[in-house]
Amino acid sequence: MVAFACTRFGSWVIRSLTPVDRRVLIRSKGRYTVLGPLGAPTMLLTTTGARSGLPRTTPLLYVRDGDDLVVVGSNFGQERHPAWSGNLRANPRATVTIGGQAVAAVAEQLQGTEADAAFERFVSLARNYGEYRSRTDRQIRVFRLSEVTAPTG
Repeated sequence: MVAFACTRFGSWVIRSLTPVDRRVLIRSKGRYTVLGPLGAPTMLLTTTGARSGLPRTTPLLYVRDGDDLVVVGSNFGQERHPAWSGNLRANPRATVTIGGQAVAAVAEQLQGTEADAAFERFVSLARNYGEYRSRTDRQIRVFRLSEVTAPTG
């Protein structure tokens, strides 16, 4: 599946199935996906629309970084950044849903060597991310999502 996802046609097929997959993921609260595993676990990320102010939910692959999660705005190597990444830049508060459990999170956009290292973790899990990077001249955005914890005491 990863080899297929590395091709331009494979990326197109996956992008075409994304709306159906989004409905399945949302209805199952992140428990099921049409696309199956592509090398990393799947989550639902709900951001606040930068212009609309409305909640926007997007299925994404992620990798763990200790207690945090890392997501990559590859957008299949297209020239435009994915909307969810712009939403996080405008408002870093989000909700992460994995396996039916939703938690509040705050995003931090990674920069420099930290972003490069996190991106390489994606490539090591699913080599199609390396292909996505080679298709675009834009700097692919990488974010760390940390759970928001209630203050103690």
